[in-house]
Formats: sequence, structure tokens, C-alpha cells
Amino acid sequence: MRKPPEDEYLSGNLTAMIDVVFQLIIFFVVTNNLQAKSIDERINLAMAPHGDALKVKDPLTVNIDVDSKGHISIARYPFSVADLSRVLRKTVLDNKDVVVPVVIRGDADSHHAAIREVLNACGKAGIYKIKFAALKERGR
Repeated sequence: MRKPPEDEYLSGNLTAMIDVVFQLIIFFVVTNNLQAKSIDERINLAMAPHGDALKVKDPLTVNIDVDSKGHISIARYPFSVADLSRVLRKTVLDNKDVVVPVVIRGDADSHHAAIREVLNACGKAGIYKIKFAALKERGR
């Protein structure tokens, strides 16, 4: 039995593998960019230096933003309180076997009444796993 020359081992078409690598890179860049766009940087979070930092993020988490004027939004899409209640109820119905967590990102200058409306909408939808977002240090 004849051993093939070494050049045969080294030759091969790597075009398909290179295409797959580039597609993966593009996928990760696009999905990372989409998540960054969903967070509203205009929300000035309150400070909580002694609070526990979030270690594991649940992918089912609904992030609700309340700006300084009391406007409610999810992923920068504005909602009225009634619409928010409907969306949360539908989310709970679609995920019957799972507890739906909510994170409220309230602006430090927002009135408590706006936050309370979000809390009431969560309660009416049957959501009781609620957290408030805050900064541990300035700039983070």
C-alpha cells in the first residue's frame, strides 16, 4: 500500500469553512448591536452601591423603562399603561409554566406614580417577580 504524498493532505477547499466563519461573525455583530439598541441610555438610573449585582440574566426578562416624564417603554417602543397591561398578560399566558421576571428601569427623576402604574400593571397580569435596575457605581 502506497502512502499518499504530503501535498495531498495539505490541499483542500477551505472556502466553505471561511464562509461559515464570516457568517458567524456577522451574526454575532448584528445580534450584539440589536441588544445595545434596546437599552435606553437616556434613563438616568438611581444609585444603589450596596445592592447585589445581577449575576445571571434570565432571557425571558421583560425590561420596562420609565423616563423622567413618566413615559413607559419596552425596547424604546412607547406603551400606555393599558397596552402594557395587555402585553404583560399575553406574555404570562404564552409562558404558563414559567415565571416571567420583570426589570423596571426607572429614571432617578421620575415620579413614583409612574413606577406604581407599572407595578399595578404587573400585578394585574400576575407577575410578581419584579426587580428594579440601579447603578452600583457611576458610569456602569
